[in-house]
Amino acid sequence: MNVSEVFTMGGKRGKNILLFLAFVGPALLAFSFIVLIPFLSGIYYAFTDWNGVTGNVQWVGLDNFITLFTEDKQFLTSFWITTKYTIVAILLTNFVGFSLALLVTRGLKLRNVFRTAFFLPNLIGGLILGFIWQFIFTKGFVSIGNLTGIDFFNLSWLGDANTAFWGIVIVSVWQGAGYIMIIYIAALQNVPQELIEAARMDGANSWQVLKNITLPLVAPAFTICLFLTISWSFKIFDVNLSLTGGGPFKSTEMLALNIYTEAFVNNRYGLGEAKALIFFIVVATITTIQVMYTKSKEVEA
Repeated sequence: MNVSEVFTMGGKRGKNILLFLAFVGPALLAFSFIVLIPFLSGIYYAFTDWNGVTGNVQWVGLDNFITLFTEDKQFLTSFWITTKYTIVAILLTNFVGFSLALLVTRGLKLRNVFRTAFFLPNLIGGLILGFIWQFIFTKGFVSIGNLTGIDFFNLSWLGDANTAFWGIVIVSVWQGAGYIMIIYIAALQNVPQELIEAARMDGANSWQVLKNITLPLVAPAFTICLFLTISWSFKIFDVNLSLTGGGPFKSTEMLALNIYTEAFVNNRYGLGEAKALIFFIVVATITTIQVMYTKSKEVEA
């Protein structure tokens, strides 16, 4: 290899580095300032007693974490409420989303209209959605109940702990099912129709086709949708804030709202960051286990 070839290779390598920096650099810089640096600083503040306002930051070690598990009963209550909500929301959102996907992939003339209608709630911001449904629960349902006399509509939807919880579930499923539907539609459209036709010729009914052919072939979509719904459900904040505000009497205060209240309302930023760090570890662990488990099922399928 002569000198000119060495310089040529060096020039190509430098050009590739410049191209890489030109395309990836801005995104990496934005990610560092918006996500990475705040995340690392948050870890530091989790071990301090900073109030989020003054410049007085005192290192307290593990005191914040000890406080969470020994004195802060509302944190543990919010953790339980969030866990219960997450389980319900995951099951219902995926069930409704998959059912809608099955419906609109049939030979319906208005299937495109239905797809658009089912997806539209996802385009509405969570805060706006919460306020809209707050009006529906407090005004719309009452009017329907007075006209029809049906007790279901006369329930105190946002004034009772149990019905307020289910109110949040209804709004979240209504918003998220359309997005999940799109992912399932893409998976269902890739299922080979000749397999389904062959199974029907062999006498398989609709349930047998769904169970033995469709579900195994759309397993990758289930992996994605479970990951998304777990992440969404654990991190729910805007709907919780605008619909119930954590009420009545903090009976529907999810973990994200509890962290927000601790850090920015009670001005205990260090304690709020400690909660957020525990929250991150739990969500990261659960989603990692879920992805590994469902991916293994894809291989088996």
